Amino acid sequence: MLDFSRLRAREATLGELVDGLTVDDLRDLTNEMIDYQLELISDCDDADVVFVPEDPHAEDKYAANAEEANIAWTLGHVIVHVTASSEEKAFLAAELARGVDREGRSRYETPWETVTTIEQVRARLEESRRMRLASLDMWPDEPDYSLTINYRWLRGPMNAIGRFCMGLLHDDDHLEQIAEIVRQAAAARQMA
Repeated sequence: MLDFSRLRAREATLGELVDGLTVDDLRDLTNEMIDYQLELISDCDDADVVFVPEDPHAEDKYAANAEEANIAWTLGHVIVHVTASSEEKAFLAAELARGVDREGRSRYETPWETVTTIEQVRARLEESRRMRLASLDMWPDEPDYSLTINYRWLRGPMNAIGRFCMGLLHDDDHLEQIAEIVRQAAAARQMA
C-alpha cells in the first residue's frame, strides 16, 4: 500500500508522492486496500457492524443533520463513507485522464443505517473494488497527465493518478478508525 507518511509530515505533495505510478499500479493499490479492509473485519459478525463505539472525538462537519454531527460511527457507517469517497475520486480521475476538468461532485453514499450485517459490509467493499477497477478501464490508452487540479491542503497540483490516489488516501485515513471499532466490538462481545 502507499505510504502517506511523507504527505502527512508535509515532506511531499500528493502529486510528488504518486509520481511515476501507472494505471496498473492503481489497480494493485486498490486491490491491496480492499483486501486490507476485508482483513481488518475478517472476524466480525453482524453485531459488530451496528456496534456503536466510544469515540469522544467524533465530528462530521458534512453530517446530514445537526443530530448526526457528533455521533460515533458504526462499522457499517465508516465502510459506506470510505467506499463512496474512493469511488468518487476514481470516477473524477477517469474524467481527468480523458482530458475533462469537471467541477463538482460525483458521489453517492449508501445510507449507512441500511447496512446492518457483515455480509452487507463485505459486499459493499467488493462492489466498491469492482467499481473502482472498472473506472480505470475508462482511462484512455494514453491518459492526459498534463491536466491537473489543485487542492490547497495537498499543497500542489495533481493529475489523474493523484486524483485517484486521493481516494486511497481517504481510505488510509480511516484504517485506524476501522481497526478501533473492530477492537471495541470484540471487547464488548467478550464482556457479554
